[in-house]
This record gives sequence, C-alpha cells and structure tokens, in this order.
Amino acid sequence: METLKKPIKSLVSLKIREYVKDYCKRNGLLTLSVFAVVTGCVVGFFLRSFNLSTQAKIYFSFPGELLMRMLKMLILPLITSSLMSGLSAMDTKASGRLGVLTITYYLWTTFIAVIVGIVLVLIIHPGTGTDKDGHHASSGPVMTSADALLDLIRNMIPSNLIEATFQQYRTDLVPIVQNNDGKESQANYVYVMPDYHNPRLGHPVFLEITPAPDIKYRIVPSTSKGMNVLGIVIFSATMGLLLGKMGERGAPLVNVCQCINECVMKIINAAMWYFPFGIVFLVAGKILDMHDPAHLGEKLGMYFITVLSGLFVHGLILLPLFYFIFTRKNPFSYIRGLLQALVIALATSSSSATLPITMKCLLENCGVDRQIARFVLPVGATINMDGTALYEAVAAIFIAQVNEYDLDFGQLVTISITATAASIGAAGIPQAGLVTMVIVLTSVGLPPADISLIVAIDWVLDRFRTMINVLGDALAAGIMAHLCKKDFDRRDTVISYGNQSVAMSDAPLIAHRCDYVFEVDGDNVLEKPVPCYNLCQV
Repeated sequence: METLKKPIKSLVSLKIREYVKDYCKRNGLLTLSVFAVVTGCVVGFFLRSFNLSTQAKIYFSFPGELLMRMLKMLILPLITSSLMSGLSAMDTKASGRLGVLTITYYLWTTFIAVIVGIVLVLIIHPGTGTDKDGHHASSGPVMTSADALLDLIRNMIPSNLIEATFQQYRTDLVPIVQNNDGKESQANYVYVMPDYHNPRLGHPVFLEITPAPDIKYRIVPSTSKGMNVLGIVIFSATMGLLLGKMGERGAPLVNVCQCINECVMKIINAAMWYFPFGIVFLVAGKILDMHDPAHLGEKLGMYFITVLSGLFVHGLILLPLFYFIFTRKNPFSYIRGLLQALVIALATSSSSATLPITMKCLLENCGVDRQIARFVLPVGATINMDGTALYEAVAAIFIAQVNEYDLDFGQLVTISITATAASIGAAGIPQAGLVTMVIVLTSVGLPPADISLIVAIDWVLDRFRTMINVLGDALAAGIMAHLCKKDFDRRDTVISYGNQSVAMSDAPLIAHRCDYVFEVDGDNVLEKPVPCYNLCQV
C-alpha cells in the first residue's frame, strides 16, 4: 500500500486531494444515497425479467424493510423528547407566537397547493378519454366526511397513550341487510311475446320483480394500525409547555427528554451509513411489485404528468418564493442542506420516518435554532401535507373527468376545503392519502370505489409528494427561525464554569455546586440558584 500511495500523491495535486477529501466529508453520504436510488431502479427493472416468486421478492426486499423499521423505531422517542424539551425551554409568549405563526403558515401553504393542483388538472384534463376498464370495487359507503372529521378530533385526544403508540381510532360502517319477508313485492309486469306462426297473436309473459335488499350501515368504533402521531404531538406539546411553567420542579423530566433526544441523534448518526445499502433494496423491491409499466403509462400517463407538474410548481417555485419573501435569503442554498432528507423521503415515502434525518439536516447543515426545529418539524410532519393535499385535489377531479361528471364552482371550492382538511388528518405513513381520499370524493358525490383507478400508480407519486411534504416542513422551520429570532435572542440562560460561559442547552445535565447560573433579560442579568440532581431521582 505504501508503494501505491507515493505515485498517487505525486500524480494528484494537493488541492485536488483536499477538495476530494472535503467533498467526501460533506457530501459523501448524499452522493451514496443518490447513487443507491439510481442503482435500485436499475436492479429492479433488471430483475423484473426473471419473474421472481412472491417469497423471493420478500427475501430480496428484507434489507429495505430493516431500513424502514429502523426509521420508524426512532419516530416516537424523537417526537416526544424534542417537543417536551424544546417547548419547556421557551417563554410562554414566544411559544404561543411561534405556534400561531407555524400553524397559520402550514394551513396557508396547504391551501395554495390545493389551488395549484385544481388549476393544473382543469387545464390539462387528464381524465378525458380514460376508460375505467372494469376497475370498480365493491360499492357502498366506506366512510362519511363527518365521521372522518370526528375521527380526526378523537385522535387528537387519545383515550390511552400506550395504545396511541401503535394504533389510532377509526369509525367503520358495517352493512346490515334487512329482512324483506314482511315487505310486499313490487308490481308485476306483463309482456306480450309475438307468435312466430301468427304475428297478430301474442303470448302473455308475467314478470315478477324481486325488491332489492334494504341495506343499512351501522357505525362501529374500530382501530387501524399505525401510530397516532397527532395525539402524541398534542400530548407532548402540552407536557412541554407545562414543564416550562413548573420551573425547577420540572427540570428533572426536561433533562431526561434532552438525554433521549441526544441519544436519538447519535443513533441516527451511526445508522446513516446503512441507508444507501437499504435504499437499493427498498427501491428495487417496490419496482419488482409494480404492474406492467407500459400499460400504466398509457392509461395514467397524463394523470402522472399532472400531479408531478403540480408538485414541481409548488415545491420548486412557490415554496422557495415564500422563503425568499419572508427571509430575503437564497432558498436554494438552504435547500442544498436538505438534499439528504429529500433522498430519504423519496426512498421511504414516509414523512414521519424521514423526520430524524430532517432534524439532523436542519441542525447541522442549515443552522436552524434547536428550539424552533424541535417544535416546527414534529408539528409539520403531522399536519403539513402540501403534496398530499395537491394530490387529493387532482385525483378527485381526475375521477370526476373519467366519470364525465361536470363540477361547478361550488364543488371546486368544496374540494379545495376538504382536501386541505383531509391532508391534515393523513398520517405520515406510506400511501395514507388513499385513506383520506374518501373524504374528498364523498364531499362532492363521487363514488369512493373509483379510488381503484389510481391505486396502481399511487406508490410512485407517493414518493414525490412525500418529498414536497418534507421540503415544506424544512422551509417552514427556516422561515419561523427568521420571524421569531428576536423572541429567542431576547431571553437566554448562561452557565458559568470557571472562565467559560456556555448556553444551558449545551451544558452538562448535572450542574456543579460551584457553578453559577445567570438569566439574561435584555440589559438585566439575574443570578439564579442552581439545583443539583441525583441520577436516581431523575
């Protein structure tokens, strides 16, 4: 090896070596992740020619399954610890202002995304000339808009926190067939069939019509698999605000949350190098499960182009424009620091699973304040679904065009409002938009069974709209960091260690008895007593 190093050093200049070393240090993992996505696509299409069995596909996708399980494992500790520790360190007034601005911005951008989708689908008309090809599933109501809205509110307040970590509430409509024995049959009809021998004569034929069964739907409380992220976010945010008001009495639990948050970030740093390997098998496994690409492209090509055009306009034009208007900074240099999170979002199609990577990118690459990132990102991963809202609006109008159903202006307004509301209730899991799509379709009288028209291509679009969801969350964190900068610079806590002074967030969890804590409020510096904690008590 030593004999090889000398000629290489003589051939390659010092500047080139330093550049390559610096590039690998900063962008090596990102380059590997992008290369993994491309490799996964090539391997997936290559293996389709071998017609692998279902069992072989499951074995092949196993490394990708491990990647998804690894990311989902970190969601719960990251959300709870980041919200509790982040909000507990905020001033009540500052946290209230940050919360109002964040939620208002999220709702506004989601509504804008819906408008973009509606305008594009009305211009392109992807549903014109598309046949159903007998894709009707079983008809009948699956969920009403009122039930879906009530389920969203119920999930905000989970009855059992342990249960909320692995399932959420859902209302089911169970069909009940009524007995028609006591009903009178409908009127009989008499048809006269012509006589072939004598056309002037006819044979009477009696036809008795059996009445259709009377089906009623009974509301049954049920559950669906998947973490109730919305309920956990609201509970953790409430706990964080109350811990901040408790002061020193709540400090032990805050320290525990800070420990958990720091451990999760260290786990992410260690697991990041497995991601490129897992992405190859995750993407290739999905391509192996795909139906005939040529048939899908011929049938749903214009629909695919319409959704991608809307996501492009919203994600690469409007969202960066909003960031520039609010911050007067270059949005694309900010987005460059988020590329790793966007690649993971493309591979996993889950905004919640991408949350740990997005948090890491914001803190290390984009320089967003830790307290703001701990609040804005978990809330955004729960309620900010710009890509999902745009997709639901486009899909609803596409289904209406396939059915040759003309929508008036009032119905378009209804779609825009219900798509915005439904996207808030969409869990940050793969293909969750298909579940909330029922709300949008039933609001304008479209058959929910026609969702089967777009299921075949949904897994591809789900990855791109997840990228837009993650991008919207990250840009919102940058905007909030700029708008609320004064609120967090005005009050800070400093700990003195001999000749050193550090911020409270960077200090060790257990204070030394000789340390002094000073609270800086404007021009006033106040000395505070330092509590000492025992690890057993914590």
